[in-house]
Amino acid sequence: MKILFIDTVHHLLKQELEKENHICDTAYNKSKTEIEQIISNYQGIIIRSRFKIDKQFIDCGSNLKFIARAGSGLENIDVDYAENKNIHCYNAAEGNRQAVAEHALGMLLSLFNNLNRADQEVRNGVWEREGNRGIELAGKTIAIIGYGNNGSAFAEVLKGFNVKILAYDKYLKNYQYKSTMGSIYKETDIVSLHTPLTDETTYLVDDNFINSFEKDIYLINTARGKCTNTKDLVAALENGKIKGACLDVLEYEKTSFENLSQEGFTNNMQYLMNSKNTILSPHVAGWTTESNVKIAEVLLNKFIYDFPQ
Repeated sequence: MKILFIDTVHHLLKQELEKENHICDTAYNKSKTEIEQIISNYQGIIIRSRFKIDKQFIDCGSNLKFIARAGSGLENIDVDYAENKNIHCYNAAEGNRQAVAEHALGMLLSLFNNLNRADQEVRNGVWEREGNRGIELAGKTIAIIGYGNNGSAFAEVLKGFNVKILAYDKYLKNYQYKSTMGSIYKETDIVSLHTPLTDETTYLVDDNFINSFEKDIYLINTARGKCTNTKDLVAALENGKIKGACLDVLEYEKTSFENLSQEGFTNNMQYLMNSKNTILSPHVAGWTTESNVKIAEVLLNKFIYDFPQ
């Protein structure tokens, strides 16, 4: 096959595909319009999130057999339209599940123990102990919304912390820690989102969701920025309904996830940046040295399964 790499991926993937005599080209610097003009020459695409693979793009790719996304989620690909044209679509969520789980835990522990703030204070010559008294994770109830690769991996790393885990996934039947949203609303101390971005999950976390919890809660979002309504989140942080938030993803990210859009620098975004009750990172929860390799391996194995020699 002729395969076009639209985004950078660990070199292992291209190297192994070429060993099997596939022809691999790169278009890292070409625009979407430029790629549309040549995509009919290729049977496969490797992409992360640089742009949307929409109907027009798919129509241009008249010879496509597969679209592979090097990451979790497929929201930047019109999967239904592609599959109707017998184009295989797959991602590599298995490759970064451990990275996401560890990052979510790291953010939560940092928030609970004031590590970011304390680090900056010590570097500035401030030795404040009582003001940095922490909170223990043990004894808390953690709700995991979405129990696929990332949600189940997060549950796994929480073992040993003496926490109660509740999980909810609308599309799974039998899974560990299965609970109802009613129980989650009643018992939860910490909510962690691990859902894909769909019409259903866009602004899942809004006023109605937040105020359904009986307790004041902490929020972790390592899923997608638009799963959380930032305006409603800020209001809840201000009134104390949300006691703290760990956000690896933000509503204001560009489609490529590589930066924030200019519209992102609103009062709400400024509040999140200035708040002592937030931990922020630039969409890197699944972004480790190990996951870079594992994502390439996962895509390679799926390709070999779908297109055996």
